[in-house]
Amino acid sequence: MDPNNTNAEAKRTLLTHAKSLRLHTGNLVNRTRLKKKCPCSPGEELQECIQATLSSWVSTIEGPTEDLPDTLDCNMGKATDAVVPEEREELKVSAKLFLFESGQSSIRDAVEMACQTLAVSQLDSVIIAPRRLLGDEQTLVPLQPAWEELEALVHSQRIAAIGTSDLDKDLLEQLYNWAQVKPSSNQVNLASCCVMPPELTAFAKEFDIQLLTHNDPTELISAATFQEAMREGTQNASTDQWKLEWLLRYSIIVKSRGIIKAMGYMFSARKAELS
Repeated sequence: MDPNNTNAEAKRTLLTHAKSLRLHTGNLVNRTRLKKKCPCSPGEELQECIQATLSSWVSTIEGPTEDLPDTLDCNMGKATDAVVPEEREELKVSAKLFLFESGQSSIRDAVEMACQTLAVSQLDSVIIAPRRLLGDEQTLVPLQPAWEELEALVHSQRIAAIGTSDLDKDLLEQLYNWAQVKPSSNQVNLASCCVMPPELTAFAKEFDIQLLTHNDPTELISAATFQEAMREGTQNASTDQWKLEWLLRYSIIVKSRGIIKAMGYMFSARKAELS
């Protein structure tokens, strides 16, 4: 039997049987391929990362296999950099979390995966991207369950500080007044706002909220683009059922020098049940 055909069948069997998939790109700072290609946007970078990581993982599969896990763990192996305990105090470990499905369990799963993968007991800060939760609504209600879960993770010392992004002054004030754990930061997209709004700046200064900038698009990755990345990365045509649950982008910065030591993505996806 042709080994290539056997391996291809093993890949299809794994993907067909699996119900969920967890991926870690590893440290992109060390990925020379990505440096050479220089993606133009965060979305393009993410798509390339997913394809490259899945392609690397798929290349390690040799069939046939009798082990058919419900959850597939895909990573770049040696490209995965854990924090050395002796260096922990010198580093700031931060993350930005994008939710594609509602549910507090996604937040806890993402934070736990980040802590375990990076070998830290606590993330220094987590920023949640609330656009998909809020939509066009000018009310805090859709964000509140997610914020309560972040607060619980602060109380359990899994996260030191929590923040948000793209909230105008009114929504940020609502969040500050309602929350038990106050937001430490709010990211502003300068693509839609060339200058920080004065009322937002004044409120943030009064209540010690750090205003940061970002260039993430409104939709970091669409369902179609994610499925395309899955399809190309796994060389498998049947990926339309896979849906993103959450996506986490992390960075590890050397405090004293402001140098990025590591950065990467993690995500969880599930296979939607056929109706």
